Amino acid sequence: MADHTFGITHRRVLTIAIPIVISNATVPILGAVDTGVIGQLGAAAPIGAVGIGAIILGALYWIFGFLRMGTVGLTSQALGAGDKPEVTALFFRATGIGVLAGLGFVLFQAPMFAGAFWVSPASVEVEALARDYMSIRVWSAPAAIAIYGLSGWLIAQERTGAVLMIQLLMNLSNILLDLWFVLGLGLGVEGVAFATLIAEWSGLVLGLYLCRSVLNGLAWPMWQQIFDRLRLIRMAQVNLDILIRSVLLQAGFVSFLFFGADLGDVTLAANQVLLQFVYMASYAMDGFVFAAESLVGQAMGARAVAQLRRGASVTAIWAFGSAVFMAAMFWAFGPVVIDVMAKDASVQEAARMYLPHMALAPLLGALAWILDGVFIGATRTRDMRNMMIVSFLGYCVLVALLLPGLGNHGLWLAMNGFFILRGMSLALRYPALERAAACP
Repeated sequence: MADHTFGITHRRVLTIAIPIVISNATVPILGAVDTGVIGQLGAAAPIGAVGIGAIILGALYWIFGFLRMGTVGLTSQALGAGDKPEVTALFFRATGIGVLAGLGFVLFQAPMFAGAFWVSPASVEVEALARDYMSIRVWSAPAAIAIYGLSGWLIAQERTGAVLMIQLLMNLSNILLDLWFVLGLGLGVEGVAFATLIAEWSGLVLGLYLCRSVLNGLAWPMWQQIFDRLRLIRMAQVNLDILIRSVLLQAGFVSFLFFGADLGDVTLAANQVLLQFVYMASYAMDGFVFAAESLVGQAMGARAVAQLRRGASVTAIWAFGSAVFMAAMFWAFGPVVIDVMAKDASVQEAARMYLPHMALAPLLGALAWILDGVFIGATRTRDMRNMMIVSFLGYCVLVALLLPGLGNHGLWLAMNGFFILRGMSLALRYPALERAAACP
């Protein structure tokens, strides 16, 4: 009897998704431990230095976050097409680009750090400590960025358990080394930096070990494929589209905070608290988005439209189910969490006032999040880029229309409108995606 599920079952989706959800859950824990450990020194400057240093380096590394998404799409398609040599070649291209980009950060750290502190100045003491932190941690940039590509390669093959192992090793070793270096050896800010440096290189070493099979049987013809001009151009095009899309997405969130800042410190703080809920929802759905990337990419590579549709629909069911759950949790327990995150009574009151807007965000954003995964897997990145441009312009129009009369309520309506525009615009392009899959 024919398998009308094409092997894409709910269990298979959960097998891909759950390790990613667990992995994402460990990320905020690490940030809390970093802050808590350095806070034991009893001074404000070290906390600020670690915070601003981590933000600057995170923003710089994030520029190459496209490596993960682009690598998932290209690798899963090669896998679906049965092109094993290209699957191997993509591993070396992705990790190689990551290492080279990281070396660029090491070589040009002085002007980059100077530019960062020109944009975001700090006190003399905080900047000095932050520079100490960054000058140590930047030496792990090749490992940190290469892990983006390596993780994408693993996700494409549904090896999310390996991604979880890498993340757990990095985070657990970072936490233990934080405690030893800072509280045990008294290394202060530099101890936090060394802990992250060692953790990120350890993560890359483990990742390479888990991917050791690609090293078997390497020969000169394989290196020719790795550096094939047309394939490199294709990878560059995909990654450039994703980069433009991601910059516009980030611009939407950053401008949201800037517009909120114009409404006063209390409103800015309330919006910052509520945005953490949005990030939580995004992390919770990432597992199903990654599953969509892998399954849709494999179907695209195999030119199997029905299989593609099945992968998109099953992952969408779980994504929307997660959105409903998250929205219900935010609605029920949001006030309690707000009180824990913010102790100022005026901030608590403001955050509760705007909580209904935020509680709707997972429901309104679910379509955009899951279709991002579908389009990344299909490497329809030009559509992603173009629809993000349209959605961002629509968001700007909504802000201009709603903010003057409705204040922060109008700002939240514009942000939720941004989610709706992203989802609907990609949905309009989905039929073209299926037509492309049907073409030989």
